[in-house]
Amino acid sequence: MQQTDFTRGPITKSLLSFFFSMLLANILQQFYSFADMVIIGKGLGDEAVAAVGNFTTFSFLITGFIMGVTNGFSVMISQTYGEKDFAALRKAAALAVKLSVLMAAVLTGIGLWILYPVLQMMKTDQMLVTDCLTYGRVIFGGLLITVFYNLFSAILRAVGDSKTPLLAIGVSSCINLGLDFLFLFWFDTGVAGPAWATIAAQLVSVGICCCRLYQIREFRLSRSDFAFDGKMERELLRNGVPMTFMNSITSVGCIFVQGCVNGYGVIYTSAYSVCNKYLNFFMLPGITIGFAVSAFSGQNFGAKKFARICGGVKAACIMAGVSSLFLGMVLFFFAKPLAGLMLTGQAAIGHTAVFLRFLAMFLILLNLLFVFRSCLQGMGKPAVPMCSGIVEMAVRICVIFLGLPVVGFAAAAYAEGTAWLGALFINLAAYLFVPERMEKEGDAFKLHRNT
Repeated sequence: MQQTDFTRGPITKSLLSFFFSMLLANILQQFYSFADMVIIGKGLGDEAVAAVGNFTTFSFLITGFIMGVTNGFSVMISQTYGEKDFAALRKAAALAVKLSVLMAAVLTGIGLWILYPVLQMMKTDQMLVTDCLTYGRVIFGGLLITVFYNLFSAILRAVGDSKTPLLAIGVSSCINLGLDFLFLFWFDTGVAGPAWATIAAQLVSVGICCCRLYQIREFRLSRSDFAFDGKMERELLRNGVPMTFMNSITSVGCIFVQGCVNGYGVIYTSAYSVCNKYLNFFMLPGITIGFAVSAFSGQNFGAKKFARICGGVKAACIMAGVSSLFLGMVLFFFAKPLAGLMLTGQAAIGHTAVFLRFLAMFLILLNLLFVFRSCLQGMGKPAVPMCSGIVEMAVRICVIFLGLPVVGFAAAAYAEGTAWLGALFINLAAYLFVPERMEKEGDAFKLHRNT
């Protein structure tokens, strides 16, 4: 498997090659998540599903933090790779590993410490608490493995390798599901079994990604690469921390929005839960395009090929438009059948169908948001995406809080569309301003790291 050098060759071809591999990996991960919950439900019952789901709501705050930091670290990897400064590439990779180990230790301690208080704060039913604690302690105990999987996957994407993460997810998903069956139906381990299966499968993923990195000559690290370098560590954190904050504020905001919807009864709660499941699935192409744009813009920013960045963004916008048109038609014309796959009540199905049809018309906004936000992140400008994330969540909360009493469940759909529009406007405005400063920024980036 070869990594893609985004600084040369046909732009659209390289983006599409990267995109389809990553899209398949993301779809596979979503399928595995669904299948995992089905196995837990069949093996342990609805209470176990509720316990795992309840813990997952909280754990997203921690995993979102991990994903934000590791994706932020990968920005410097893609830039140094594009610049062909392989000494800096190895240094950045080594320091990212050091910082990730520290982060894993801190998050493990925090997660285990606050797990029970958070479950109480979430008013978790007492019959679920024991299973939540059992499952959560295993997952948080294995956070170091989770951190390394996310870091190594992000590094591989940064150098244009989307096939190894796909292989890692495919192999680990099969192992995870197999271990689920083994632990639940053979050893009768309870909810601890699926948690251990998840950690074991992630360890396999880490091994696959690590082996691939070792095969790439530019990543042969030495002891000197791990030596302290304050400037480079600050640069890594400068990209990682804002992306972490953006993910965390999104998680907190989603919990608040869910609380608002829950206050209007079970019908709204079930409809909103199904809407989120479909949203998470239909936004996968946009997320994947974002990964591709981030790696593409990072490499070309490092290589100072700024016109090529603009060309990549144009190609990505076309990809975003085509995917949103196709998926939008599916959502619009099959809204009710899709809602009926997960729901039985006609009222909940009706609310969900309204949401999905609205989503169909405004999916283009979300896809374009991923393009421009990821481009800015790839060029090492995380402050704008972070601010847009705050605006996005603030708009979403305001619209749903004020709209629910007036227009009912339709406010949930309006909240998403207006939030995407606000965030897109901020990122687009920043992107349009960037070309005037790209040359200066590229010189400053190189000078900053070499002084």
